[in-house]
Amino acid sequence: MDYLPNIIFAIILIAGIGYFAKNVQKLIRNIKLGHKVDASDHKSERWQNVMRIALGQSKMVRRPVSGFLHVIVYVGFIIINIEVLEIIIDGIFGTHRVGLSILPESVYGFLIGSFEVLALFVLVSVIVFWIRRNVIKLRRFMANEMKGWPKSDGNIILYFEVVLMVLFLVMNATDSVHIIEATGTTFQDLGAGNVISQYMAPWFNGLSENTIVIIERTAWWLHIVGILAFLNYLYFSKHLHILLAFPNVYLGKVVPKGKFNNLDAVTAEVKLMMDPDADPFAAPPEGAEDDVPAKFGASDVMDLSQTQLLNAYTCTECGRCTSECPANLTGKKLSPRKIMMDTRDRLEEVGKNIDANKGEFKDDGKQLLGDYITNEELWACTTCNACVEACPVSIDPLSIIMEMRRYLVMEQSAAPMELNTMMTNIENNGAPWPYNQMDRLNWKDE
Repeated sequence: MDYLPNIIFAIILIAGIGYFAKNVQKLIRNIKLGHKVDASDHKSERWQNVMRIALGQSKMVRRPVSGFLHVIVYVGFIIINIEVLEIIIDGIFGTHRVGLSILPESVYGFLIGSFEVLALFVLVSVIVFWIRRNVIKLRRFMANEMKGWPKSDGNIILYFEVVLMVLFLVMNATDSVHIIEATGTTFQDLGAGNVISQYMAPWFNGLSENTIVIIERTAWWLHIVGILAFLNYLYFSKHLHILLAFPNVYLGKVVPKGKFNNLDAVTAEVKLMMDPDADPFAAPPEGAEDDVPAKFGASDVMDLSQTQLLNAYTCTECGRCTSECPANLTGKKLSPRKIMMDTRDRLEEVGKNIDANKGEFKDDGKQLLGDYITNEELWACTTCNACVEACPVSIDPLSIIMEMRRYLVMEQSAAPMELNTMMTNIENNGAPWPYNQMDRLNWKDE
């Protein structure tokens, strides 16, 4: 029965990683519902963006306070979890602090000491984040789309991080009974690596040796189980960006931000209309019919691209896009953050529909446009690209807005009256004004 803890550990580890892998497959399936995207161009620029934006957090630190705190949490949490490798090895093989049998005592002490300092910094940063959300109540965290689950989700992840950091420090502080085979001493008596935990160790003075062992083992088990729970919670949380930020930045827009994608079929029609020498009755070029899409624009998530759907899953709900949006700042209903959240919610709804119908989507009478995002929101957008520029992980809400606008205009003729008037004038007169070509200069007399 000496191997029972190792067996239990292996079962928990396999179950945790297996459930995560299952959700990753579901995530990939949902993203693949969108149109394929060719990202084979500008490879060097894309990798530079990954290193600078995703790894280097260059856009995050544009707001110094939140940016600096986020970098601490990001770097600390990633580096501290290197220690998880030791926990996994100890759990599977029944060893204790196997790192000491592999690394020199000074190196091991430096690593664990660095982890402890980072854990303290992460704790402080997370507490500040909690205060900003729940005490100061920053405006961008109080918007309508941030009520209910989004608000709870933001707090839950902070609680997760606090608990995991505290468990790590308690685990080290109470590791004063286990004998380390490599050194013949205890972790606290080792005097290396216990930079922070040495000040917590006295809290447990006076307790029996057996009680301290129980506390240390409990903290050890809860720490690794908590990490596995955190890993699996990511799929249901906005913190999925921890994993998706890197591919999302790689696939981000590398052409000038003001450039919109034009449909070749539409471009050809416009050129024909604007060319006074063109023969409107001439046969279209061979293969031109293949350039005409089945649907102009997007009314549901299946009409969007895979990159746009990845954008939706990557959204951090930080609200920087909305706080920079001039339409939102003037009181209009548009919130770029809500556009991304609605897209993700609809995509999840479609995914559950597919799961419930054995891999096939059954029409549920709903769509992204209308049931989640209103026409009023779409037409409030000024297409200024402020939201795209503000996003710290290269999300592009504007591209989704423009695709749905395209659907409204080209499929439903549901553009605002002013826009319809302008387009009618262009179609009839070759200009936005209500004058034929002979009278085009009449506007100067008004």
